[in-house]
Amino acid sequence: MSKLTLGFSPCPNDTFIFDAMVHGKIETEGLEFEVVLGDVVELNDQAFQQKLDITKLSYHAMAFCLDHYQLLNSGSALGSGVGPLLIAKKEITEKEVNSAKIAIPGKFTTANFLLSLAYPQAQNKQEVLFSEIERMVLSGEVDAGLIIHENRFTYAQKGLKKIIDLGDFWEKHSGSLIPLGGIVTRRSFDSELQQKVDRVLKRSILYAAAHPSASKNYVRMHAQEMDEGVTKQHIDLYVNQYSIDLGIEGRTAVETLFEKAIEKNIIKKITQPIFVEK
Repeated sequence: MSKLTLGFSPCPNDTFIFDAMVHGKIETEGLEFEVVLGDVVELNDQAFQQKLDITKLSYHAMAFCLDHYQLLNSGSALGSGVGPLLIAKKEITEKEVNSAKIAIPGKFTTANFLLSLAYPQAQNKQEVLFSEIERMVLSGEVDAGLIIHENRFTYAQKGLKKIIDLGDFWEKHSGSLIPLGGIVTRRSFDSELQQKVDRVLKRSILYAAAHPSASKNYVRMHAQEMDEGVTKQHIDLYVNQYSIDLGIEGRTAVETLFEKAIEKNIIKKITQPIFVEK
């Protein structure tokens, strides 16, 4: 078999979990991978175009890709207290949020979906690279910013204020965990290949957890924030038991997110099985 194209972000949680499988540190059952690194918007776009065999993408975007992709049981960024934050230079009211110019990390990110649930009237949004959002808020180019990834750990030291934790909002609104991003593989692959990919990814995550220093160079090579303490916080927050296996609770969270999106007419009704069979 030729190499499978594999898309993921340069963020620490992704490089941490994929390091072992892309660098031959574990048994890959004969699979080889051609890595495509991209930020969340690039990966979502490539999934819309069906360019990649396996890829990380936002759960919001995933809902538009389920005709062609299926969700792996391993690899997700999903949990409690992991949600995106809306920040600004000063405290602002809900009315001010509704009229504010807000920098977002992408239209089809789960972060923007959660922002739309919390502030449905907030429509003045500007899509920008996630790593630029703090700077744009500080410079006054935008009134507020929707931050994800490492920025969750750096905004306060720059004097920025949290307006709302959209993860907390979602958990109270839905009674469910927060599904941010997951790993999908082509629906056209037979179940044997899908399950093999799932097994190899799970093995890679378990290896990373057991040997946390093994991926350090790969993580550092691609990290936006070079402070090792921030990098460790990032990995500890986004790589958890649900990354190893969604389990019933994780699967329920994914289904709940899609149900809420269907109720709001954000996505169409899903007719295909969402998850790769175990």
